[in-house]
Amino acid sequence: MNDKTVLVIDDEAHMRELVTAIFQKEGARVISAGTAQEGMDHFRLQEPDLVILDIMLPGEDGRNVCSAIREISDVPVILLTALSQGDEIVRGLDVGADDYVTKPFERQVLLARSRAVLRRAESQSRKLDNQSFDDGYLLVDLSNRQISVNGDDVRLSATEYDLLRFLIRNPGRVCTFAEILENVWGKEYKYSDEYVHVYIWHLRRKLERDPKNPRYLISEHSIGYRFAGEFNQANGEAKP
Repeated sequence: MNDKTVLVIDDEAHMRELVTAIFQKEGARVISAGTAQEGMDHFRLQEPDLVILDIMLPGEDGRNVCSAIREISDVPVILLTALSQGDEIVRGLDVGADDYVTKPFERQVLLARSRAVLRRAESQSRKLDNQSFDDGYLLVDLSNRQISVNGDDVRLSATEYDLLRFLIRNPGRVCTFAEILENVWGKEYKYSDEYVHVYIWHLRRKLERDPKNPRYLISEHSIGYRFAGEFNQANGEAKP
């Protein structure tokens, strides 16, 4: 993490100091903020590579801060939460967080999750793929990283893009939860099916005409998901 800038937003001074020390030991540059406003000010000025964001901020829900970040940036965001209930975690992921870590946490857990989200963000800018899909409504051009719906460009986060790319590279085949997690999130997310469900819902809301009755991203109950678009096998493009 020698070349990374990490923004820590947490109202508890001891937590800011702990997280700062963890990342500084790994060589990262760390900026800290105790309020949502201060955090957003730092975010706009410093352009961090990673945000560690507490859910419970004074006078502000950290999820609102995450939503504000998502309106202007795809930078990875990890939520710190003392709430371990499944629905609260899903709500955090649903506003665009890339991951969460439950307090109290182990140093290596936070670092492992941070490296994973940074790896996914960097993979989006490095990987090229010649495959494309275009049926007149949905266009996915992986070589140019262009996604459009009905002619309008669609912005995807790094995780959303990697998930869509993995499914499109396996058209018509049911990809199991385990396969998706290992290829998109990494081996350390082996039993975290909720990530897949939440991000499929993100993609459906952005790409499907009717997210509740999907045409492209099809669920196979208790098994996984498949991309249902029909491809021309000769050139990797969608059939007309």
